[in-house]
Amino acid sequence: MATGSLFKDEATEEKGERARMASFIGAMAIADLVKTTLGPKGMDKILQSTGRGHSVTVTNDGATILKSLHIDNPAAKVLVDISKVQDDEVGDGTTSVVVLAGELLREAEKLVNVKIHPMTIISGYRMAAECARNALLEKVVDNKLDAEKFKEDLMKIAMTTLSSKILSQDKEHFAKLAVDAVMRLKGSTNLESIQIIKKPGGALTDSFLDEGFILDKKIGVGQPKRIENAKILVANTAMDTDKVKIYGARVRVDSMAKVAEIEVAEKEKMREKVQKIINHGINCFVNRQLIYNFPEELFADAGVLAIEHADFDGIERLGLVTGGEIASTFDNPESVKLGHCKLIEEIMIGEDKLIHFSGVAMGQACTIVLRGASPHMLDEAERSLHDALCVLSQTVNDSRVLFGGGWPEMVMAKAVDELARKTPGKRSHAIEAFSRALIAIPTTIADNAGLDSAELIAQLRAEHHKEGSTAGIDVISGSVGDMSELGISEAFKVKQAVLLSATEAAEMILRVDEIITCAPRRREDRM
Repeated sequence: MATGSLFKDEATEEKGERARMASFIGAMAIADLVKTTLGPKGMDKILQSTGRGHSVTVTNDGATILKSLHIDNPAAKVLVDISKVQDDEVGDGTTSVVVLAGELLREAEKLVNVKIHPMTIISGYRMAAECARNALLEKVVDNKLDAEKFKEDLMKIAMTTLSSKILSQDKEHFAKLAVDAVMRLKGSTNLESIQIIKKPGGALTDSFLDEGFILDKKIGVGQPKRIENAKILVANTAMDTDKVKIYGARVRVDSMAKVAEIEVAEKEKMREKVQKIINHGINCFVNRQLIYNFPEELFADAGVLAIEHADFDGIERLGLVTGGEIASTFDNPESVKLGHCKLIEEIMIGEDKLIHFSGVAMGQACTIVLRGASPHMLDEAERSLHDALCVLSQTVNDSRVLFGGGWPEMVMAKAVDELARKTPGKRSHAIEAFSRALIAIPTTIADNAGLDSAELIAQLRAEHHKEGSTAGIDVISGSVGDMSELGISEAFKVKQAVLLSATEAAEMILRVDEIITCAPRRREDRM
């Protein structure tokens, strides 16, 4: 019986070999796309949107590139998702995870072609992943107890993370900023209280870390420019003159005097509202919405600093940092939680005036101000810094550290190779393939730097057969270098996440033997 009639007209299905081909090709194409961005000498991509304004993004962050692609291939989507998860989970290793998954599938394709069943490959991959993880666990260094050494580790990790990004020229400066910011968090992974403000102008090295909170707003006219021991009310309420705000309402009057009365009533209503707010005993009022001239004048008379139109991120974070809550009704002052800080003043950064809150209730809060030549550069710098902050905040909790520069992959590959030799049966082919896929990461790092990868990897492999070797690829000198001397370190958590996510993604795509594309729903003609 023909199954053609089973699906609607436009639905398509691909079976067996063809489905597997489509998945493999899609996944490998995605891996090759981001492959060139891996490592300290990776190249950037320009992403241009087709929307209004044709906005341009210049980036080499794997997750950012993949997020912006509109992809039709289902297997490629799986890889895009793992890179997103990697970005949310640990912040770094977004490119490595896609490259590794792509290589695992490339190896699996060869095995499937020599008639090894996908399930055999999967069980081999599982054994190999477990073995690789244990090999890393044996080699981790943990300096949690020695504060000095631990801070050095954090600096090294931050510098390694930043060295593949746009900030690599000033990586020491930014690594210090990131480590200081994360040390203030005292072990929480909530990056909400680290605010990043981007101000074009100046050089990247002019960026600095400021203790406290900076709000990107100006202080209104005729209001105090400096307040000590501030009590802050953070609100989201309409402070434009309270006109009759009912849509389509009409007021009919028979003389101008009546209009004047209505206006007076409106002003009175506003004055009452302002009085209610002032009764909270505050000296700073931050509002999400507009504040018109009349209420602003009333606040100025009462000596209250009124800040309007603070963007939502701004006031949410301000509430969080000063310990206040966002209020929208002001009838019972005792139930509103006010924010506190020691000093509010106006500062200048470049050409712009900003408001600076110092001595805030939440001691871990700080603001990183990024300076740079152009908006694109600042966006990319922010992404790079965000990656570094994520990795560091994860490392503070899980303080296990490994060397970088292709060292972990070689350690894992060596252990997996040994396992392959001990394992009988077809699975050993899959395990061997896993070790080849792991070596693809140092190979790619070397290729991107324009080095002879075959020669370097052979040297690395020989080095790693010595006990306790710390050899990795030194991209700067173009040879095999000692990672502990060069201070190239990575967080164990990042490597583990890369290994496990890539293996699981490859496994998921390997299991596919049929792709069914549904027919789009037709719109009925409603005539």
